[in-house]
Amino acid sequence: MELFDVYPRFNINPVSAKGVYMYDEQGQAYLDLYGGHGVISIGHSHPNYISHVTEQLNQIGYYSNSVKMPIQEELAQKLAAQSGYENHHLFLCNSGAEANENAIKLASFHTGKKRVIAFINSFHGRTAAALNITDNLNLQAPINQDNYPVDFVELNNTAQLQSILASGEVCAVIVEGIQGVGGLDEPSTDYLQFLAQACKTHGALLILDEIQSGFGRTGKFFAHQHSNVEADIVTMAKGMGNGFPVAGLLIHPDIKAKHGMLGTTFGGNHLACSAAIAVLDTMKEENLMHHVREVSEQIVSGLQQITEIKRIKGKGLMLGIELDHPVKEIRTQLLRDHHIFTGASDNPNLLRILPPLGITYREIKPFITALAGLLKGIETIQLTSNT
Repeated sequence: MELFDVYPRFNINPVSAKGVYMYDEQGQAYLDLYGGHGVISIGHSHPNYISHVTEQLNQIGYYSNSVKMPIQEELAQKLAAQSGYENHHLFLCNSGAEANENAIKLASFHTGKKRVIAFINSFHGRTAAALNITDNLNLQAPINQDNYPVDFVELNNTAQLQSILASGEVCAVIVEGIQGVGGLDEPSTDYLQFLAQACKTHGALLILDEIQSGFGRTGKFFAHQHSNVEADIVTMAKGMGNGFPVAGLLIHPDIKAKHGMLGTTFGGNHLACSAAIAVLDTMKEENLMHHVREVSEQIVSGLQQITEIKRIKGKGLMLGIELDHPVKEIRTQLLRDHHIFTGASDNPNLLRILPPLGITYREIKPFITALAGLLKGIETIQLTSNT
C-alpha cells in the first residue's frame, strides 16, 4: 500500500529532536524555526513534557468523556490562571479545525442565526464548516461550498463590516489574532475593539481564532490580548500540546451548555490533558511569555540590520520576513546549505518563523547571519545582471 500523496515533502528524515534542533539518521542537526506549523511550543523532547506524558501513560492513557476525569478540571484551572479567561468555560477537542467547527456551531446555537463574517486571506481549517470560512477556494471540494452564508471582508475595514452586521443576520465574526497562512497580517487594536463592541450591538459573537497565535507565541497568552479585548469564544490548538493532538474552546458563560450539544471521542483524553498541563507548567516555570518578548526584540533588531528586508510582520515569535521577491529559493538554500527550517505562507514573498518559545538569540543568530548572506548574494546577482 502507498501513502495518499497530498504532501510535498523535504527529503529529510528527522529521527530525534531536542530543544530547538532536530537530527536526521546521519546525525545532522537542523535548526527548527518552524516547529511543524508552530506546534512545538516548549521545545522538542522537553523533560517536563516527557515526564508528564510518560507518568500519565503508565497510569491510564485513554477513556472517553463518559467518565469523570479530574485531569480535565486541573487543565481548566491552570488554563484559567494563565490565560486570563477565568470565567469562560472549556471544551476540549483534537485539532484547530475541530475547534473552529464547534465555535461556529455554538454561535449558531446561541444566536439562532447562521450568517458568518470572516476575513480575506483567513485560514481556519480543512473540515466542512472551517473550510467555508477559509478564504481559499482551491481547498474546497464542491460539497464544502456554500454550507452557510459567509461574507469575506477586508481586515481593518470598519465600514465594510458594519454594513453587514447591521442586517441582524450574523451569528459570528471570526478573526485570527494574527493571520498565519494568510501572511502575518493582523487586526489593529482599534479594529479589534470596534469588533467587540459591534458584535455586542448587533447580537453576534466574536470568535478569536488563536490556533497558531495563542499559548504565549506573541508574548501574551493570546495575540488579541495585546489589544485588551475579550472574545466570546477563543479557539486554540497547535502549541497547546507541544506535538500531542489537543485543542479547545474557551466559551463565554452566557453561552449555555446542554447534554449532546457538542461531543468528541478523543477530545480531552488523559494523555492530551497531561501534554497540555506540561506546556502550561513549563510556560509558568520558565516565564516563557516574558522571554518571548525579550528575544523577539533582539531578533527584530538583528533583522532590521538587513537592508534587503522589505518589512517585518507579526509579534513575539510569530514573525514574517517580507522581501520584494519570492522566498522559495531562499527557503531551499536555508535548508539545504545551512540546515535551517523556515515556513512559507500564501504571500509568496514572506518567510515565516515560528520557533520554540524558549529559543535564545544565540541559537537564532546563525539564521540571521545566513539570511543576510543569502540576500546579499541575490542582490549582487541582480545588480550584475542589470549592468
